[in-house]
Amino acid sequence: MLPSKNHIRICFAHPAYQMAEQFAARNSGIAHIQVRTDQDLVAEIPGIDVLVISQMWKNELIGSAKRLRFIQSISAGGDQFDEQQLRTHGIRLASAAGITAQAVAEHAMALMLALRRHLHTARDNQLRKHWCGMISHIPSREDQLGGKTLLIIGLGRIGTRLARLAKAFDMRVIGTKRDPSRGVDNVDTVVGNDRLINAAAIAAMKPSVHLVNVARGAIVNEAALIQALQEERVGAAGLDVMREEPLPVSSPLWTMPNVLITPHKAGETQRLEDGVIDVLMENLARQWRGEIVLENQLV
Repeated sequence: MLPSKNHIRICFAHPAYQMAEQFAARNSGIAHIQVRTDQDLVAEIPGIDVLVISQMWKNELIGSAKRLRFIQSISAGGDQFDEQQLRTHGIRLASAAGITAQAVAEHAMALMLALRRHLHTARDNQLRKHWCGMISHIPSREDQLGGKTLLIIGLGRIGTRLARLAKAFDMRVIGTKRDPSRGVDNVDTVVGNDRLINAAAIAAMKPSVHLVNVARGAIVNEAALIQALQEERVGAAGLDVMREEPLPVSSPLWTMPNVLITPHKAGETQRLEDGVIDVLMENLARQWRGEIVLENQLV
């Protein structure tokens, strides 16, 4: 059980986000702190009841988290958490799934538009002070999205929003989901999918394909994608997530002219902190009421 509102202590742990500042603006009267380094988190965690965290989490922290009863993840997923260990220690876990769905869908759309309109190469030319003339070779020109086919792997919160945006651009949309019997609005075709983007899937793509990943870096076989881009078997890629983050400086993806990279920023918006705090407050209220089910519950 969580301590009462007057006795609970919350720790917001993130190197950049202004979680504590936004939380304080709500005048909840709940004691809270903000930590921005691993060292400070280790020092503070024995006296924390609720932890709001994502990338700074390490499962080794569980042993010293004597008072910890609830973790509110800042991210949509929970891959970094050892759920069995949390259950063993009586620590509940919920994600922030859904709060960035619109932003991530818009980011995916922005990557598609940028790649199709060659905005990434235009920026490169701007830095070089090079005025690119008209292009004679038709396949090398900018293009429009209308009439193109978009395959969305996973029709969850983000995928369904992306489908709606894509239909506004007159695209044909195909989506995959675990249960294709349940249709989705704005999707022309729904099929089942239990595989990710491996070398075989990349090999089956048209050379003109544009691959956009705003989900998880591990979804795409990065080595196979790099090879396909180098051999011009994939037209272009817009990547917000990588297998290893930060992307190593040695990666050839950095200098490929047909690749547009954003550093895991798809979900980052000016309302991110408030969105996480909304979910946090709802989950605190549910636990104080003695409810079993949490919003976006993982453990």
